[in-house]
Order: sequence, then structure tokens, then C-alpha cells
Amino acid sequence: MSAEKFIHRQNEHETILILGGTGKTGRRIAQRLSQQGLSIRIGSRSQKPFFDWNDKSSWKQALDGISTVYITYYPDLAVLGAADTIRSFSNLAVQTGAKRLVLLSGRGEEEAQRSEKAVQESGADWTILRSSWFAQNFSEHFLLDYVRSGTIALPVGDVKEPFIDVEDIADVEDIADVAVASLTDPRHVGKVYELSGPRSLTFAEVAEEISKASGRNIHYKYIPTEQFIVELQQQGLPEDLISLMVELFTKVLDGRNSNVTNGVQQALGREPRDFSDYARSAAATGVWDEDMK
Repeated sequence: MSAEKFIHRQNEHETILILGGTGKTGRRIAQRLSQQGLSIRIGSRSQKPFFDWNDKSSWKQALDGISTVYITYYPDLAVLGAADTIRSFSNLAVQTGAKRLVLLSGRGEEEAQRSEKAVQESGADWTILRSSWFAQNFSEHFLLDYVRSGTIALPVGDVKEPFIDVEDIADVEDIADVAVASLTDPRHVGKVYELSGPRSLTFAEVAEEISKASGRNIHYKYIPTEQFIVELQQQGLPEDLISLMVELFTKVLDGRNSNVTNGVQQALGREPRDFSDYARSAAATGVWDEDMK
């Protein structure tokens, strides 16, 4: 079946559920699918019917009439117990009629690997998207305040990460494009895509790139884990989120994922965008301007 015929059939009869549909990847995917004329449903606590990972009673209604699901887990697949939740959801999705599941996963995390296995064993057609860290974490998420302050202070040494861009540049997006293709084109069924940017950067090098793009002097500063925890506590973050942040920065960011992968090229036949392109695009929005602090 051609991709065009598959999309046409979905347009007439099927609805795609996008979990985390208001988040960094989800909202971009939803926009592109809508532009193609496909029927979508946003899965979040702010939508009707609402969806909440912590409220299993919300799952069935969100899945009603759904053929395909884009799965992102909150707060992160690295959280202990995430895989059990993903397994329960995936099994329910298949029981209620879903035929395809696309999971946004991490790279090399034990709980993420268990989550992938749960999706693969669900009985649905599946695609796994193993993504490196998002470049957008510096402009849309918890690292934004660090950049605006002028100092990115984290318990990470010289570990490199091949940050991947999810933003719209020249009308193309790396993660969003791969996800849309995986949701709508049968050629991606049964594939595991390792998604990364084209080069790996340390956080110090990231600070240099953002400095060049923004015209500001942004520094990277290593801090001990204990100091990091104290600063997060002073910000009023809940203990479970603090534990997750420590896990991500001290265990997951240990160099295991520093290598560049070719998943974007495999899925889309083109190169992913460089971090410098992302930085210039983000800087142009004014998000890193000093008066935004």
C-alpha cells in the first residue's frame, strides 16, 4: 500500500490519538497531521475527553474509536514503573481497537527499553523512536531559565550529547517528521529509529553556540550533585521531580548516548539539522534576550 493511499484511508475512517499533544513533540505532530487532513485527538489533562497517565479510568474514553496512538510518557520513561504503565496502556489500546502504536523512547535507559518491549509485545503494529535530548530543552523547558540567567549550572562534566532539533526550520522538523511518517506510512512498521543530531556537544559547547546565536555571554558551570539538589529544592520543585532530574543528569547523561546515529536519514532520507541552526532560530524569537529574565 502506498503512503498516499494509507493517508487517504485514515482521513476517511481513522483517528490518531496523540498523547502529550500539547507538548514539545506532540503539538508539532498534531499540527502537521491536521494540515494533512487527518483526524486527530489530543491526549492531555486539558482536553475532552481528558487523558492522565495517573488516572487509568481516563484511558478507555481517550482510546474510544482510535486506530493509531503516538505515545509519550510523562514525566519521563526513565521513571521507575513507567514500563508497567506503558504495558497496561498498550494492551488496553489493542483491546479497544488500536492497530498501530508509535513510542517516543529514550536511548539506553533500562526503563525505556522495558517500555519498548511492552509496546512490541502488545500485538499492534509498532514503531520505536529512540531520541537523544531535545535542543528545545534550552528554549522551551527547564533549561531555559539557566540560559536566561547567563549560566548553565549542572552536575555534568565533559559528557557529549547529540542534541536533536524538534523545531520547524525551513518547513521541516526532525522528530516531528519522523513521527508523522511513522504514524501514517506502513513502511515504518516494525522499525526502531535511533534519532540524534548530526554532532555531539558538551554543555560548555552548547553555551558557546547559544552565545554566538544570541549575542549574549552564556557560560557553562559544573556544580556538584549536592548543590544541584539544594538549588532545585530552593526553587520549590517536588521531591519526585528532583529525583528524576538527578537521575537524568548524573546517570543517563554518562556518555552512553554520545554517539551520533543515522535514524533521521533512515526514516526521511535527509540529514538532521545542526544545533547551530536551532540556536539561530531560537535566538531570533527573542526567547533568550536578557530582558526576558
